[in-house]
Amino acid sequence: MDLRYLLVLYMIVIVEGAGLACNWGLRSTHPLPPKIVVKLMKDNGIDKVKLFEADPEALKALGNSGIQVMVGIPNDLLAPLASSVGIAEDWVSQNVSSYISTNGVDIRYVAVGNEPFLKTYRDTYLQTTLPALQNIQAALIKAGLGRQVKVTIPLNADVYQTDSSGVPSAGNFRSDIRNLMISIITFLSNNGAPLTINIYPFLSLHADPNFPMDYAFFPTSGSSISSPVVDGPISYTNVFDANFDTLVWALEKNGFASMPIIVGEVGWPTDGDINANNQNARRFNQGLVNRIIQGQGTPKRNSTPPDIYLFSLIDEDAKSIQPGNFERHWGVFNYDGTIKYPLNLGGGNTNQTLTPAKGVRYLARQWCIMAPEASILDPNLPNSINEACTYADCTSLGYGSSCSGLDVRSNASYAFNMYYQTMNQQKGACQFSNLSTITTVDPSQDSCRFEIMIDLGRHEQSTSPSTSSFGIRCNQDSLIAFATLLSIFIICFLS
Repeated sequence: MDLRYLLVLYMIVIVEGAGLACNWGLRSTHPLPPKIVVKLMKDNGIDKVKLFEADPEALKALGNSGIQVMVGIPNDLLAPLASSVGIAEDWVSQNVSSYISTNGVDIRYVAVGNEPFLKTYRDTYLQTTLPALQNIQAALIKAGLGRQVKVTIPLNADVYQTDSSGVPSAGNFRSDIRNLMISIITFLSNNGAPLTINIYPFLSLHADPNFPMDYAFFPTSGSSISSPVVDGPISYTNVFDANFDTLVWALEKNGFASMPIIVGEVGWPTDGDINANNQNARRFNQGLVNRIIQGQGTPKRNSTPPDIYLFSLIDEDAKSIQPGNFERHWGVFNYDGTIKYPLNLGGGNTNQTLTPAKGVRYLARQWCIMAPEASILDPNLPNSINEACTYADCTSLGYGSSCSGLDVRSNASYAFNMYYQTMNQQKGACQFSNLSTITTVDPSQDSCRFEIMIDLGRHEQSTSPSTSSFGIRCNQDSLIAFATLLSIFIICFLS
């Protein structure tokens, strides 16, 4: 799919005083209109937002909203920005200066790249990230915005590590990028800018079957964990604190003991993995919100808690699932701004519940399901499901997910309906080799929700391209595996 149609808009909601924040993504076939999202943010006390790129409609909606903005630059722009300060000046003029002066957007940061030093990128951005950062800073100064708008680089926590002991005090930057990290941090420090780090306790649990479950969450009052990490006089009871303090130790060892740190992304998904569900997400995110509101820091920085950005605001059904099916389910809210689970935004002393999105309009209340007279032995069934899941999000059908307990017929119905809804309930979108039919009876079962999509035609249309007309193209290996599992499921069901 053309990357132009995968505009990513991430909102970061940071809790500072009374304000909150959360990553907001637009990798969606049916994104909520930006004006509704801005209202959703304000209704929930969110006063900071990060856009992974300068999406015009999002920026316009944020104008005069009272929400501070971090504008992101995607990794594919690092090379041209690094090659010429003139290109950087043009970018700042078009994507920062103009929105501040014309639309009243309160832009505070420019995020240069996104996790550019991930090992999976194979050093693609090692030579361009720092020059791009320097050129953007020079462009901001030339535009008269050097004091108002700061630069930063959101980095994955894999840029630092500890030794075999696993204790934070052994932390330092990765040896292969240590010199580059020191140069970047020096530049940020000299310009009064923060270092941004993304931390994911869920991924620690996901990657290691032996990872202690309780260590992934924040302990509640009076609780204890079975195996804390003891580092000298400090006993770490959760991986978030240990991870963050590993970075603090790395900074101290390299002469940056007071470097300001932003936690750019942290959260818990609700589907797509056996550990991704509403219960675990609520447990983690409530613990996170509580400590932010209470101003709780980490053992190494207990008096200066970091700015923390909850990931994320809304689910994204067109996001890449290369890391895992859970990638499309990080939202505190569903794709349409409805609430997934209770979350008290006021902390322990006051009760401030989540407020859902208002003014959302939906397609007709109808679903595409497997026809009652169709046979699960029909040879066209596997290919029909394969086709549906090629262009729609079927991640909730995976092992351990919210719809994994469906029988063969309901499994097919879920796939057919996701395709039907993704294609805007268009005529002909519920025709799968005479295996499907349209119903007005909601086929949802227990935790498995059969969606009805947002009616984009009834909302004010964005001038920005979206993925809604193009559907989703899933990884081919995943589709082959899905079809194979379905065939096995049918054989076992009939035996």
